[in-house]
Amino acid sequence: MSILYDEGQQAIATESRRALEARVSKDDLLPLLQDSGKYHDGFWTTAKEQGWTALALPEAHGGLDLGLVELGLIAHQAGRSLSGAPFLTSSFGAAKAIELYGSDEQKARWLPGLASGETIGAIAFATGPDPLPATPSVALDGGRVDGTAAGVSGGLFADVAIVFAREDSAPALAIVDLGGAKRKAIGSFDNSRCIADLIFAGVPAETLVSGEAARAAALHILALQAVVTAHEQTGGAEALMEIARDYALTRKAFGQPIGAFQSIKHRIAELYGLVELARANAIHAAAREGQDDFITAAAAARLSATEAYDTAARDCVQIHGGIGVTWEIGLHLHMRRARTLALEQGSSFFWEDVLVDRLAGEGA
Repeated sequence: MSILYDEGQQAIATESRRALEARVSKDDLLPLLQDSGKYHDGFWTTAKEQGWTALALPEAHGGLDLGLVELGLIAHQAGRSLSGAPFLTSSFGAAKAIELYGSDEQKARWLPGLASGETIGAIAFATGPDPLPATPSVALDGGRVDGTAAGVSGGLFADVAIVFAREDSAPALAIVDLGGAKRKAIGSFDNSRCIADLIFAGVPAETLVSGEAARAAALHILALQAVVTAHEQTGGAEALMEIARDYALTRKAFGQPIGAFQSIKHRIAELYGLVELARANAIHAAAREGQDDFITAAAAARLSATEAYDTAARDCVQIHGGIGVTWEIGLHLHMRRARTLALEQGSSFFWEDVLVDRLAGEGA
């Protein structure tokens, strides 16, 4: 695929941006920082009404049968507007795990609800540098799980989770109905992510994949989510670049706009380069879904988007000076989101290792 969108895809981008800009505002998001256990209902309602939850899922189960490219367009606009809930990504990851590895019965039970948005999904892999540790913290035995899945994004409101567990000393992927799990809310940098520890004590579970194949399956699901997150990060970075540009053109110092100073104009130009590289990598990765090099492309997209968003969040605050750190202007919303997304789906260290291993394998 070209790294340019066709007319239909451009229409998706235009309409999703219009819908989100009308329904999501800074004033809606600021109160969420002070309270855990809440998310922006307006965003999630819009996602369900617009059919975004069904976008990349099969038509046979209530989906629209589009793909990762189209879902990435929505995620990009969600990143620009600072969507107040993580469920678009987490439910997509859970649904794809069931679609790719589940039985017909499991698909029939879970996919229609995930496609409509009435069911919320979560991916309960490990937190920290390595989301796929050699010894998972959750044990699967006899169709039940025990242990704690820590720091699960969206876990506070999820109905079903895909859990990376250990079964007879081997890795496994399992579907867990969270009706029987305990949840412990975790206050975080960005409380709208609804992060929670999921505590299992003999909770019924159904196996999706067992053995070493489970690790490869889990990495594939992480890569799918990483591409969606890369689009969201790129959207946030793009918004920050534009905010910095507009401020530099209007704020004056020593009788001229601060954008006339090299230290400012060069920084904004560098942000433009980072955003466009991240955009190209994200589109390329989305287009490679189902191909042999998808994991490699996803890792590259994840790394470049994380660098772009982190740099844009920092530089935009610095370009604004003192006003940039005030509550009212809201740039810290992007700063918090940039740091949070940098940790979801695995850290940069994890994806650097994945990229190096893949490239070394291709070069061998």
